[in-house]
Amino acid sequence: MSGVRRLSRLLSTRAWPVLQTGTRGFHFTVDGNKRASAKVSDSISAQYPVVDHEFDAVVVGAGGAGLRAAFGLSEAGFNTACVTKLFPTRSHTVAAQGGINAALGNMEEDNWRWHFYDTVKGSDWLGDQDAIHYMTEQAPAAVVELENYGMPFSRTEDGKIYQRAFGGQSLKFGKGGQAHRCCCVADRTGHSLLHTLYGRSLRYDTSYFVEYFALDLLMENGECRGVIALCIEDGSIHRIRAKNTVVATGEYYRQWTRVTGAPTSAHTSTGDSMPMITRADLPCQDLEFVQFHPTGIYGAGCLITEGCRGEGGILINSQGERFMERYAPVAKDLASRDVVSRSMTLEIREGRSVGERGVEESGTSVSPTDVPPPAVLPGMGTLTFHLKSSFPQVLRHVNGQDQIVPGLYACGEAACASVHGANRLGANSLLDLVVFGRACALSIEESCRPGDKFPPIKPNKVRAWTRSGTIQGQQKNHWRSNPCPYVDSAPGK
Repeated sequence: MSGVRRLSRLLSTRAWPVLQTGTRGFHFTVDGNKRASAKVSDSISAQYPVVDHEFDAVVVGAGGAGLRAAFGLSEAGFNTACVTKLFPTRSHTVAAQGGINAALGNMEEDNWRWHFYDTVKGSDWLGDQDAIHYMTEQAPAAVVELENYGMPFSRTEDGKIYQRAFGGQSLKFGKGGQAHRCCCVADRTGHSLLHTLYGRSLRYDTSYFVEYFALDLLMENGECRGVIALCIEDGSIHRIRAKNTVVATGEYYRQWTRVTGAPTSAHTSTGDSMPMITRADLPCQDLEFVQFHPTGIYGAGCLITEGCRGEGGILINSQGERFMERYAPVAKDLASRDVVSRSMTLEIREGRSVGERGVEESGTSVSPTDVPPPAVLPGMGTLTFHLKSSFPQVLRHVNGQDQIVPGLYACGEAACASVHGANRLGANSLLDLVVFGRACALSIEESCRPGDKFPPIKPNKVRAWTRSGTIQGQQKNHWRSNPCPYVDSAPGK
């Protein structure tokens, strides 16, 4: 009998009770006692049983924010599960290149208040200033913590963490010139950060559900009691009950298609939490704030990091002009992303682009002060703010008032702490992940204790009402109408 036939016969003889062993053994760190506690529930459907699990906390997503929240909870003694559709080190955090902002003052005098000012100004004054205050004040400690975890930051000659210039950053509330605030690991900062956090997480007894797709939040009486997840490997359904649930599923960049532009993220960045929170009747916020990255390679779906301009690169048009001097005489090529993208759009509309074929040859005249741009057409990345949260608990609207949803937290790009407002500063994204991932763990630690009991849920809490594809399709159709790096149709606004 061939190997394929033997495998087919083996699978056909397997009965559902084998699911009583719990979850996939690969990279699942529960011990025998925890596996025994995972049992099949026959009350929902005799033909399709559901495997039940119980934890103190469950984190959905294993990117930078999810990992920081997960091992923070495990470190505090909480029995924690981490549900992820990818192996953790394949999460999209690895794609971040430039760095992580913190006012360390290694290159010149700096202050977190100046970082706060730049972030508020860069948000077009639409960011939540309380949240921005918290993030920027915590930034130096967050970077030092990463260094202590072993993150191999680039160094200055005297051994300090190297900090490069980045767009929209200034000293002395915009009056002191360009700030060097972006801590980096060459041009692989996100990759290094994610691997550092994952390595740190292995110190703790976190239960990883790898290649499990979260389908829905378990909501009952206005409270979140966990999640329903699908095992991608065998199709089994798992009901993960938890007193605390952290949503850290990342962004929805792939809602953009090549019809509307070139999304600059992996094909796995599909905004999986949006259908879940919509079905749970929770509010979405700041969906209209989509960022157009100025140095995206149109059609290829990848970016030339802002760090290139931070290290001295300049933008030129088809006539060889350094056009940013006209639009931002002080910051020039290191203006904030929205300013640079609008300026590039105006250059294109006025006929000074490189044309449809783009730059055919690149790297032929690269020097520290002259980097030929890609096609002068902004690639599209998005700012993902779609789960309204408050340091970092999720809110819902009841009779015109905001009320906290007990047991539900959000962090990273799946959350809307609104620290970025209408425009994110480069290198604030990784900072957002680690600061609010840690904040989730601290908030849960303050509000409850490991082993706290919570009431059971009704046995039929696995039903979904609206297909995810329907919601995502409606969003795509809406965004196709007139994508543009302007707030409205008037140029320059």
